Amino acid sequence: MEFLTGYLIEKALSVDNLFVFIIIFSYFSVPRAYKHKVLFWGIVGALIMRAIFIAIGALLLAQYHWIIYPFGVFLIATSIKLVFKHSSDIKPENNLLLKLMKRFMRVTDTYHGEVFWVTKAGKLYATPLFLVLVIVEFTDLVFAVDSIPAIFAITADLFIVYSSNIFAMIGLRSLYFALASIMDKFQYLRIGLALVLAFIGSKMLISGLFKIPSFISLVVVVMLIGLSIVASLLFARVKS
Repeated sequence: MEFLTGYLIEKALSVDNLFVFIIIFSYFSVPRAYKHKVLFWGIVGALIMRAIFIAIGALLLAQYHWIIYPFGVFLIATSIKLVFKHSSDIKPENNLLLKLMKRFMRVTDTYHGEVFWVTKAGKLYATPLFLVLVIVEFTDLVFAVDSIPAIFAITADLFIVYSSNIFAMIGLRSLYFALASIMDKFQYLRIGLALVLAFIGSKMLISGLFKIPSFISLVVVVMLIGLSIVASLLFARVKS
């Protein structure tokens, strides 16, 4: 039950990543044939980074149990921010990391197949595809800050925490190509995700007084995400 709840939360939050990936790929005009490689290595990097984050989170919770309360407040604050955040607010050209890479690295003007690095006149150049990969990794790092505390609200079992993350992330590449063309139809999914984070944050804050059973958590998460998807599809049908 804890695994299913954690998996569903991580899968739902990873869908929010897809909105950002679409914007990044569009900004860099990444050919469809190259997206597979970026997503593959992006997911590999994400699994490594999340293992580090989970280890740090487990260590902090073991040494300082009270930290669960700041985590809860952080998730509630994130849920509020998620409600008012729009895809149009995300502008890759303003990303500080991208500006630094362009300033201090040699970058080619065009893609060179699926490679990340090329040699020209004896000098090493990064390709635009490498910039895309770094931005994708950075994006997942930001999302991990939200998702890792959320899973710790469900269980402290490290095997369940990491395995639910792994299974949710592994299918992300296939999910991107399945949903990329219809992501704009899920108008209210962000609202559903915000409510999930608010619920998890609240669960953390009251954990000292009352522990919500895993079954109840699973039902609430399924209902919130399910209703947001149904509402989005109904809205799209009415609009059409």
